[in-house]
Amino acid sequence: QVHVVESGGGSVQTGGSLRLSCTVSGSIFSMEIMGWYRQVTGSQRELVATITRGGFITYADSVKGRFTISRDTDKKTVYLQMNDLKPDDTAIYYCNGFIKNRDFWGQGTQVTVSA
Repeated sequence: QVHVVESGGGSVQTGGSLRLSCTVSGSIFSMEIMGWYRQVTGSQRELVATITRGGFITYADSVKGRFTISRDTDKKTVYLQMNDLKPDDTAIYYCNGFIKNRDFWGQGTQVTVSA
């Protein structure tokens, strides 16, 4: 059984920063892809950033240059450093692990950016 747990959400003002953490039971390196997604009530969940087992990284256009995804395999943790936050970044952020055609999701962490 794989467990994914996010932490680090909160409330900040425009231009502020937050770092989200995602801890995975077992080895995160066994995951083919680890990623961060976000969802606003009433909208579809959207990709924010992903990192593959081989270290290939992708970002949504809306966060390029502001967000950075990284991982610490020893700590079994994936991070999302979010800088220069904007009100449009307000959402519930979810961590995802993907392996062998299966998705594992965390419970989500709320990020609120005020103007």
